[in-house]
Amino acid sequence: MWTRCALALSALAIWGAAYGVGAAEPSHRTTLSLDGDWRIEDSVGPDEVPATFSHHGPVPGLAHSATPAFADVDQYLTKQLLSNWSFYGLYSRANYDKLGDIRGISHQARNYFWYEKTFEAPQQAAVALLKVSKAQFGAVVYLNGVRVGAHAPCFTAAVFDVTRAIRWNADNRLVIRIGAHPGVLPPNVSGGTDFEKNRWTPGIYDDVTLTAMDNPMIATVQAAPRLAGLGAPASGVLVQTELHNYSDHPVTTELRQQVFERKSARPASSIETMQVVLPAGTSREVQQLVPLPNAHLWSPSDPFLYRLDTDTRGDDVSTRFGMREFHFDTATQRAYLNGRPFFMRGSNIAINRFYEDPQSGTLPWNEAWVHRLLVDIPKQLHWNAFRFTLGPPPDRWLELADENGLLIEDEYPIWVGSPLFTIWTSSYDTDELIGEFKEWMRDDWNHPSVVLWDASNESDFPELSSKVIPAVRGLDLSGRAWEDSYNTPEGPDDPVEDHQYFLEYQADGFDAGGKGDVFRLLDLETLEGPGPQPFLKTGHAGILNEYGWLWTNRDGSPTLLTDKLFTKLLGPKNTVDNRREFAAYVLGGETEFWRAYRRYAGVMHFAYLTASEPHGFTSDNFIDLQSLTLEPHFASAMKQAFKPLGVYLNFWHPSLKAKQTLSYAISMVNDEDRARSGQLRLVFTDAAGHDVSTAVSPFSLAALGAQTYTLKLEAPAAPGAYSLRAIAIPNDDAGDATISSRKIELEAE
Repeated sequence: MWTRCALALSALAIWGAAYGVGAAEPSHRTTLSLDGDWRIEDSVGPDEVPATFSHHGPVPGLAHSATPAFADVDQYLTKQLLSNWSFYGLYSRANYDKLGDIRGISHQARNYFWYEKTFEAPQQAAVALLKVSKAQFGAVVYLNGVRVGAHAPCFTAAVFDVTRAIRWNADNRLVIRIGAHPGVLPPNVSGGTDFEKNRWTPGIYDDVTLTAMDNPMIATVQAAPRLAGLGAPASGVLVQTELHNYSDHPVTTELRQQVFERKSARPASSIETMQVVLPAGTSREVQQLVPLPNAHLWSPSDPFLYRLDTDTRGDDVSTRFGMREFHFDTATQRAYLNGRPFFMRGSNIAINRFYEDPQSGTLPWNEAWVHRLLVDIPKQLHWNAFRFTLGPPPDRWLELADENGLLIEDEYPIWVGSPLFTIWTSSYDTDELIGEFKEWMRDDWNHPSVVLWDASNESDFPELSSKVIPAVRGLDLSGRAWEDSYNTPEGPDDPVEDHQYFLEYQADGFDAGGKGDVFRLLDLETLEGPGPQPFLKTGHAGILNEYGWLWTNRDGSPTLLTDKLFTKLLGPKNTVDNRREFAAYVLGGETEFWRAYRRYAGVMHFAYLTASEPHGFTSDNFIDLQSLTLEPHFASAMKQAFKPLGVYLNFWHPSLKAKQTLSYAISMVNDEDRARSGQLRLVFTDAAGHDVSTAVSPFSLAALGAQTYTLKLEAPAAPGAYSLRAIAIPNDDAGDATISSRKIELEAE
């Protein structure tokens, strides 16, 4: 598990150097990490504070990691899940109809968990604040027997003023009560809506910290980059600082801001100052522009970070940020990073689903494991982006994304489906959502990796675009775009999401194109428009952030959604290895297809990390979770399909006649901001690995360009199994070829 400094001093030493103050002068703010081992107990009633605690477990972490273990710790079935189960015959429709307005059914003998920790407070200061970065389901805080506050939202940070209850420079007893399941939340507060989540695991799943400072304290800092030529005459960072005076008398302070390079700690700006007066017990929000004349831009290839130091007479805070600008453009249907077109390639992480996985344990807080998951493996697969879908990760995940150049589509856990499911939209309270969205944005808006707010997944929920997003959009001074699934885009350049599941039709026997036939891979050769599913009815930029429908569990068994599919397509060959090989083959080809025609600003497969279990609807592609070993067929296919130099052989016929001559269309894309050229080869290779028939052509692609080539080739004379491969060999990267491959059976003439 990662650790933070138990007693952290801020950047006052640097301030001291700037002002001629001795470096030994103590910091205005003291931060005490309360992460670690906590004592845990449960209860049925909300006011039954345990007299003794017989379990213990990690914070941050989840209650299923407690020792000794709690029975049935996450056994809760939401009404959403039961509606899905009833559709698939796993739950009685008659019993479902009897559920009424309940949120779900608990199968555990508790409603609450209580977390207890004793800590020694620092020397006395004017203000003490406790921050619980994320807890589900809701949090109520007691310090030394005093109830100091409650926070119901499950996906945002809670900050409690504990000044009246703290015992300075002495031992303190902290107790935090959380809900054991979503059913205990107030009716207007969501624990997340997800039709495919089987268990709901509670816990304090992000950092807990105590901070002490004097007045005026710094409540929030927002650092919004301004790039020369991209909406600003000169580069700088617009800093919005919210100050609060907890005292009973007015306070006048000099507010100071300065930027430093994060790694070198070298000053990157001069000191900007202003005088601020705060009456007793009031807050004030002020803005300062800090010029950065030689700004070093943040990008995936160069994730350069700055540190902004903010100082008052009583408090000081350091804020990380990156100088980058990211937007979408409806006219070109493109995404732009720092003024240049940028193509997002990647996948999805369903962290809130992963928590229910029997093997998840404490892995989400293991620094080495998370680094391999978010950094090492994605680089091998040529991914530069993720959608964090249906729930946020711990804060450290976004810090790693900042440090390593990942682009994040940040999605709030709302999934209410089509207009047929208005029952789910009615469970949301618009004012509550606006408040939760404000907290969500506050938590994440300084991360350069977060480039897109995503209000919902697959939801027909017009109030999000008509009421919620307009109420909060202006709070983000970086002006990020908003994506809102099926709803009308709220802004003129907001993108829309698209989900293309070709093989869903094959699995369920739907008529994909009104032709009386289910979808076939062969249809990719002549497909017009974005795809067979009519979700993307817009001229706005589109992001394909789900596709595939080829899930297998980690043991190779089909999931609930793919059982019929593999039976239908593989027949007697429906074995573990054949399922894995077939899924990787089709997923790789689909990925090539979606990238080839530049229909989307981003292509992101579903899903890189989620839960895997016998009753799961979907799964990821790991075969060993502890070591994060990917299924080899999948890893091989993704490494080719997502290369920045993309190749798509537009041919899906399963068989040809021997010696048959055809012209083959090969589409190429260049996601890099440099020209690429080289040799394009089209090759028939036999089962023994021998190249039998070959056509060759030079290729040349402009920076960020695309081109389609046509090569004529005669098939080999001998019948049998072959692969037909389009191979792009660039001149500048010897041996780093991109390959698009199809399996073909040659029949006798």
